[in-house]
Parts: sequence; C-alpha cells; structure tokens
Amino acid sequence: MLLIVPFAAVRSPMRDPFRRDLIFLHPPSIYDFRGKDVFLGPIADAVPSTGEFEMYPVGLTSIASFLEKNHYNVQIVNLAHRMMKRSRFDVEGYVARQEATVFGIDLHWLPHAQGALAIAEMVKRLHPKSHVLFGGLSASYYHDELVRYPFVDFVIRGDSTEEPVRQLLQALREGTRLEAVENLSWKRTDGSVVANPLTFIPADLDYVDVPDYRYAMRSVFKYGNLSNLIPYIEWMRYPLTMILNSRGCTQDCSVCGGSASAYQRIGHRARPAFRSPEKLAADSRTIMSFSRAPIFMVHDPRIGGMHRCREIFDNLAKLDLPNELILELFFPANGEFFSMVEKSVRSWSLEMTIESQDEELRRVNGKFPFSNEMLESTISGALAHGCRKLDLFFMVGIPHQTYGQAMEAVDYYRHLLDRFGRSGKVHAYVSPLSPFLDPGSRAFEDPSLGYEVRYRTLEEHRQALTQLSWKDMLSFETEAMSRDEIARASYQVAGELNELKYKYGLIGAATYAAVSHSLTAAEAVLAEIDRTATLPPDKRAAALAVMRKQIQTANGAALCGVDELKWPLSQRFHVGGTLARGLAGGLLREFRHTAARLVGRYDVAPFTGQRAEPR
Repeated sequence: MLLIVPFAAVRSPMRDPFRRDLIFLHPPSIYDFRGKDVFLGPIADAVPSTGEFEMYPVGLTSIASFLEKNHYNVQIVNLAHRMMKRSRFDVEGYVARQEATVFGIDLHWLPHAQGALAIAEMVKRLHPKSHVLFGGLSASYYHDELVRYPFVDFVIRGDSTEEPVRQLLQALREGTRLEAVENLSWKRTDGSVVANPLTFIPADLDYVDVPDYRYAMRSVFKYGNLSNLIPYIEWMRYPLTMILNSRGCTQDCSVCGGSASAYQRIGHRARPAFRSPEKLAADSRTIMSFSRAPIFMVHDPRIGGMHRCREIFDNLAKLDLPNELILELFFPANGEFFSMVEKSVRSWSLEMTIESQDEELRRVNGKFPFSNEMLESTISGALAHGCRKLDLFFMVGIPHQTYGQAMEAVDYYRHLLDRFGRSGKVHAYVSPLSPFLDPGSRAFEDPSLGYEVRYRTLEEHRQALTQLSWKDMLSFETEAMSRDEIARASYQVAGELNELKYKYGLIGAATYAAVSHSLTAAEAVLAEIDRTATLPPDKRAAALAVMRKQIQTANGAALCGVDELKWPLSQRFHVGGTLARGLAGGLLREFRHTAARLVGRYDVAPFTGQRAEPR
C-alpha cells in the first residue's frame, strides 16, 4: 500500500532540506482591518477579490517555481486570505513560528501600502536576522523611499524578477557581493542606499511558467497547507483561472500603472514581453487538468500582432478547450477575428473596458480611442459569432470627465440595450477610479490631464489608508470633479444601471433589490462618516462604534450583484491524467532536489533566455 505523506512532515537529523530560503507573505490592504471601522466601499468591485485585495500577484508562483528549480525552498503564504477566513487567526504568532533567510512582501499596487509595510515591520521585529525583500511595480517606483525604512533590506525592481531574486539568494548563501545582483536596491552597513542597474529585462516570458499552477499544487503537498495558496476568498466556490499574454502593454491608457509608458518609466521596458502561443496552450492544458472553470486571458490576444494571434487560437483549437475562455479587447474587432475565436473554443465571453461613452474623453484617456460606431460594430460582430456574455466597463474619475458626462453612461447603455438587449448578453458596470492614481501612469505624472494629486510619496499613501472611508482615501480630485462628486456619481450611475438591467430582464428581482439596498446603505454610511468627521476627536470613536454594524454591512455591498460579474460554471474542479502525471513528475524532481540539499549540493540553472533592450 502506497502511503503519501506531505513533505512538510519529513525531517532529517543531518540537515533540514525544507528550511525556507524565502517565504512570500501576501498582506491585506489594511493590516488591522479586523479591528477597525473603515468603509472601503467599491474599490474592489470590478475584481474577484474583496476590498482587502487578498488575491496575490500571479508572479509570485513563477518566482517560487524558478527558485525551486535552483534548489531553493520557497513558500507562498496568503496572509490576507487567512486573516479573512478566520477572525481569530493570530498573524503575529504565525509569522513568529516561521523561519526563512528572506521574507518577501509584494507591493504591486498601492492599496497594499499600509498592510505591506505593517507586515514588514512585524517580520523585522520578530526575525531581526532575516532579510525583508519587497517587489512589484509600486515597490519599483518607490524603491528609494521604500528601502530607507529601517525594516526593509532589499527591493528588487522591474516587472520580471525571477532571475534577480535567484542572484540575491545565491549571494546571501555564498556571502558574495550584492553589487552584482541585477535590479537590486539595498543598504550598505552604514545605511547608504545603493541602486544596482536595472538590467534584467527578459524579451519574452517563455523562460518561466506564469502563473505556475503546478508549483501551487506541489507546494500544497510539500508544505502541507492549502489555505496559504488560495488566491481569493471565493476561489473554492468559483475557481476562476488565468493565462498571461504578456508583461508590458502596447496601449498607453492615462490612468493605468500597467500602460506602455508606465512600464518604460518603472521597469525600463521598451516593448512587451510576450508568452508564446505554444506556452499559452500549455498553460491552458494545465488548467484543464484540474479545473473546468472559466479561463481569463489577460490582455488582448492581438497586441502581439495578428500572426501571433492566429497561432494562439490554432493552438487552443487543438486542445478542444472545455473551459469557457474570457477575452479582453483593447480596440475594435471584425467578423474575421470573431470567426476565428468561435471555431477555436467551445464557448467564450468578452470584456471591454471603454470607461466612457464620450469619444473625446476616450481619446484623451487612451482607452478604446475609437468611435462609438466602431464599438457597436464590434459588439454586433461578437454576438453574431457566439459570444455568451459581453461585459462593458465604465469608470468615474477619468481625465476631464464632468459629473454630467459620467451620468451619460446610463443613456448610452440604454441605447445599447435597445439595439442589443434582446440577446440578454450585453451587461454594463461602473466603478470609480479608486482609491489611488497608479504611480508611473500618465495621470500621476502629467498635470495637463487635470488631476490634483493629493499623495505623492509612499508614506502619504500608507497614511491615506488609515482614513475612515474610501472617499477620504482618494488620492486625487480633477479640475472637473471633486471627491464628493466622484463618490456621488459612482453610486448614482450604478443605481440607474441596476434599474436598466432589471427593466430589460438581465437581472432578477432578488439581485435588483439587493443592489438597490446596498447602494442606499453605502450612501448613508458615507454621509454618516462625513458627519462623524466633524465631531470633536474625543467623540469620534464612540460614534464609529455605534456605526460598526452599519459599516460592516456597507462593506459587503457592491455596485452590482454578487454574481453578476461571474460567468456560467458547470463544474469547478476536475482531476485528470495530465494532473496526476504532472504532480508525479514534480514530486519526483522535488525528491531529487531534496537529496541534493541533504548533502549540500546545489545546482545552478540561471536565466539563459534573450534579454530585451531597455528604453
């Protein structure tokens, strides 16, 4: 009888082959959210995670896998998820029990500023001899300020950090000079800051698996914990997966920290690094081995050119993909494109972020800068070729947008429903640009776009997350809209979109009533928090305590129905032969690596791919 035991249960008296070289700790947005009365509002309504942004960056899995192939033990711990799952989860006690040479903390987007720095400070207090490492786009932008915190030792800059982190771990293991580690910002013993050149910029993404789902599955066996790897709070019920088209983008939307100019500014990337069509198909095959849930393809498949796009769908056609494929479109598409999609996959849906019905606002913003006629032709073509669900996203707070222009999204959606509504497939959503402008984006850097930026430094963003409501956290106002107007318009547009969807039969009575109630509760809480802010400081705490349940209810509210953004799900998980073979191969490799670690032998497999030309 074969007995399968998690690797974590095995220990050697000679040497601990499972001692972590690196533990990634994914923080919540606000570290002490469980004991604070903060109204986060709709800041995460358009993503699968909650306002604590518990979904960790997929790049953590590719870094971990790359390092484990180089004989380093790397574990991912989703602290945010564990804190949300168990109200009594003792974060400090858990972190105190962990041991690692380096603790890594992601700061990819700024909503994590407060939680990330709080976790870093805790780690350094509990493990003064361990090193604290940061990475991510926001960490890269603020690397000089970030590394000056006394509890931060290193920042790895750039959008692809697998090889630089390997170089760092090797330098720490062998005691060699840190000056040779690419993309590294660090402190000398005298406290002076050094920023090594940002030279590791891979030309493509085929040197890693990203996301690396096989690493995640092996890690459950190796470290004996599933909860640490759960991406977001609802994942076990709705296991949405993704494949990553590229790092970097060809588009230059003004408010996006992942735009072409932002990647140039932050990561010195002149052009996107693409994943090959063959690798995207392999990623999809891996997902098929354990899940039948929808697969979301990040970025428009056409941004690498139509030749590459055709190869992507040729490879997907060979898979006979049973999962629904969700695509993004950044610019208009014709019947030829949609026919190719229809012939390649069993079922598919579409997401289009247009942000405004106003063509001139779209042109200035850089998001879908084409006419409404071309937009509607694209919608018509998608529906004619079998698109099951088409989601349109509007935004409040884009450059030069007035309150009235934000409200006009409702009239435009009514027009779309009059034209396409009988299909029941065209759904619209709205969200405010919140809570922060992305550092490195054109809106953050260029005053001509009309933003009055309230927070410029990392510390200012950290302190902003201690405010009582999402409106108070907003890092900007525009020359056309105040923070109050941005908040009011967001709720008003959401309410009228809810009315339209109910009228046209896109949502049922229960969803309509729930959203209406949520919006009323949210606006009431926002008004009450504004009133509380005018009270003397000694009376605010008592007033907030009275509001606690009201705030908690409002935090569970949303600008749309709980399941409106989900696609149909016939089966969540599936265990196939591909999964079994992949796990067996990975576990065999891990046993070989473990034997090598026991005798102190470490093979090195550094990056051997092609590097891109920096800007």
